[in-house]
This record gives sequence, C-alpha cells and structure tokens, in this order.
Amino acid sequence: MTARSMSKGSNLPVDARAVRAELTWAAGAGVPDIDGSALLLTGSGRVRDDGDFVFYNQPRHTSGAVTHLGKRSAAGAATDTVEVDLSRLEPAVERVVLCASSDGGTFGQVPGLVLRLLDAGTGAEIARFDMVAGTETAFIGGELYRRQGKWKFRAVGQGYASGLAGLATDFGITVDDAPPAAADSTTTAAGPSAAPGATTPPAASAMPPAPPAVPATPPRSPVAPTASAPASPAPVPPTVRPSVPPAAPRLTKGEERLPVDMRKRLSLRKEQVAVSLRKHGAAGVTARVVLVLDASGSMSFLYSKGVVADVVERMAAVAAQLDDDGEMQAWTFASHPARLPDLLLGELPEWLRLHVRVGEMSLFRRGRKRGLDPSQVDMREVGIQNEEQKVIAEVRSFVRNSPSAAPTLVLFFSDGGVYRNAEIERELREAVEEPIFWQFVGLGRSNYGVLERFDTLPGRRVDNVGFFAVDDIGTVPDPELYDRLLSEFPQWITAAGRAGILRS
Repeated sequence: MTARSMSKGSNLPVDARAVRAELTWAAGAGVPDIDGSALLLTGSGRVRDDGDFVFYNQPRHTSGAVTHLGKRSAAGAATDTVEVDLSRLEPAVERVVLCASSDGGTFGQVPGLVLRLLDAGTGAEIARFDMVAGTETAFIGGELYRRQGKWKFRAVGQGYASGLAGLATDFGITVDDAPPAAADSTTTAAGPSAAPGATTPPAASAMPPAPPAVPATPPRSPVAPTASAPASPAPVPPTVRPSVPPAAPRLTKGEERLPVDMRKRLSLRKEQVAVSLRKHGAAGVTARVVLVLDASGSMSFLYSKGVVADVVERMAAVAAQLDDDGEMQAWTFASHPARLPDLLLGELPEWLRLHVRVGEMSLFRRGRKRGLDPSQVDMREVGIQNEEQKVIAEVRSFVRNSPSAAPTLVLFFSDGGVYRNAEIERELREAVEEPIFWQFVGLGRSNYGVLERFDTLPGRRVDNVGFFAVDDIGTVPDPELYDRLLSEFPQWITAAGRAGILRS
C-alpha cells in the first residue's frame, strides 16, 4: 500500500492485518508530555466497560488485540505507539479511536504533531496525518472503523479542552472529575483544510452516517468546549445530559504536589476505586483507612524488589477516595508493632523512602540506631517474627481512643507464616462489635492459618473479616485488585449498620 498524506475527515481502506498508530512530536523544553491511548467502541459508539480503554496504566486489552507499546525518544523526536491487531478484535468492536492527552500544557504547545499509521508486519507507512491544535489538552487523532466487514482509517483531528477525562467520559469511561456543563462537548482543532466528514471519491460511499468529529451517542457527563476553533467549524449537535451522573473520584488535598507520573497513576487508580465502590453499591461511602504492613524477615525480598512500596502507593488511592482528608494511618509489625507517621498524600514519595522498611534483628542493641531520620522507626525494635495479634490489638486500641464518625477499613498485608491462631481469632472475635472491617491480603501462597478460615467461623453477629491471597500482587491489574479489596467492605457496612455497630 502506498503511503498517503491525509487531510482532516478523509479516510482510506486498511488491508493490513495489524497496524501501529504512531504519534510523533518534537520534544524539548516547555513542550508538554504527551500520552497516546485507544478506546474500543461498539456500534453504539461507547465502550462496554472501562477495560475497553487502553493507555499507559492499562497497556493491554484483555483480548490482546490492542496494546499500548509506550514511548521512545531519539534526536529530539518523541513517539508514543498503540498497536492494533485488526484480526483479533472482537466482533462487537466496530471502532478503535486513537487518542492522545497532554500533561503540563496544551496541544498548541506541541510542535510537529503527526499521527502515522504503519503496517505492523512490514513497518510500511500507510497514512500520515499532520495535526495542528490550539488550547486542547486531549485529542482524537484518528480512528479505525469497520465497514461492511472491512477496516478503514479516518483522520479525525478533534480536540477536547477538558482533557483525557472529558474525552473518555464522552465514550462511557468512568473518569476522575465531572467538568462543568456546557452546550457542546467537543471542539474541532484547526487541522489541514478539508471539510469535516469529507472523503476521497473512492471511499465516499463507505463513510458512516454520523460526522466523524462527534461521538455516536450522548456522553456520560458534560465537558467544556475549547476557546479556539477553525473559521468554519462543523456543526455539533447538542448533547443529552444523563439524569444521574456516575460517582466520581474525590479531589484530595496534596495531589498537586506529587510528581507527574505518580499523580497520573493516583488519578487513574482513584477512578478504579470509585468504579469498584459503585459496582458494590457503595458510591459515596467514606471511611477512615488504616494500613498495616508485615515487616517480618520473610518479607525481605518483597521490600527489596519494591513490591511493598508499590502496594502502599496503590493503597494511597483507596485512602484518597474513601477518607475525607485523604490521610492514612499506618502500622508496621513483626515481633512487635510500631505506628508509622500518618501518610499524607502530598508527601507520598518521601513517606515511601523513609518508612517502607523491613524489620531487623540486633543482638547487641544499645540506644537508637544511628543515621535514622527523627520520624523513622528503629526497625530493630520491630524485629523479624510474626505476631499479628499484637498489631491487631494496637489498631483496635487506636480506634477506641480516636473515635470517628466514619467506619474504619484496615488494609492488612502479610506474606503469611501465621502461627498465633488462637490469639488472632480472639482479637478479631472481640473486634466484631467495633466499627472496623479487617481486609487481609496475602502476598504469596503461604500459611495464613485462621485468617483464611475466618469467613466460615460461626458465633459472630457480622462478618468483620475479609481475606484473599495472590501469588504476585504486582501482576494483578488495578481494577481487579480494587474489586477484590472492596468487595466485602460494603456488605459489612450494611450488616454492621443493621446490627447497631455503626451509628448513623
């Protein structure tokens, strides 16, 4: 196939079995960071669920048909690539929208913005679309769409001032912020001159009935238009507002101080937490979140490989969504428990550096270990053995002495080795009448003793304990992790409320 330079609204047939959509731009000082993404849409013009959004934090679709390959840079040029195996797309998928978002500026500040479509097998360029933008912070460069059993590519060039959240919302994705209402949800960017929806003569009969710059169905929530538009923009039909907007993640104090990559991960993870809560009928629920980390000697490998630090970062999104102040109380434990400084969201990188540490053993300890920050726990005092019942008792005492109007959710991470079964059972049975739900997560397939049997233990008014274990938590996608983490907590809230354990 001969490469072709495309104008906005034009389309061409795609014969390749798999293609790569390569977004390129000239990187440099003051140029925003650009991220490519893809949305898999059905005939209704919407995703089936949030799994149909492929991007840097969810880089592979479950079907294997769409993959975010990531960024490359060389000689001042940056590239972000999405690969689409057209032969593997499910029959229900009729469009793959190729998107981009900017962080730290608008697309108008991005020079040399080009979308190239390549044959993934041969590397040959199929099409090239040179794009010009203004104040937009999200952009649809083009789309692959199925027409009469064949695949075609269309150059779209549509911008969103409301960013990736606004773009994704229009296609049914659950997003972070609900932008203010506006008459129109999109704006067209000033690309090379061609009437929107225009086609080359051979492909004219294959154009879909709706204008390419407008989503096929109403958006889930409104988004704001951009200020800049071409001289003769295509008319955009009014959007239809939903009667009940979906629950959105809370904005949390301190987020703006996080590094860009961490802030992106947090925002996306809060979205997933909000989705999981809504799935389980707990949208809008608030809770105090307490984190408990096993620091016993057997955990050394997980600490050294960064697994525990990653767990803490992922749990920060739970606290940011559930807790009104976004803070999270934290304990570490092995032979003895120790309370860590509260985790404040804006201090997350420094908190991870200072406080995610494994226990130590010292036979000749004299005074506090040298070189520690004043806020750090001397991990020699924590030790290396497993004494879960001690930290459970300490957390219970904290909740009793620091009452809260909201219930407490304890996220307890351990690699097992449980042997104080009777003591642990006694603590958790006594805690049944307290406003605490204990969610235990096993890191690996080990001996968890009474923890994994607690669901079946009789003699409790409400089930106040949840448990699951995973072989490698780093391989569990965020949506799955949060679904499992939050599946029993809403049920306990209902049961504890009926039992009078929680006060309204």
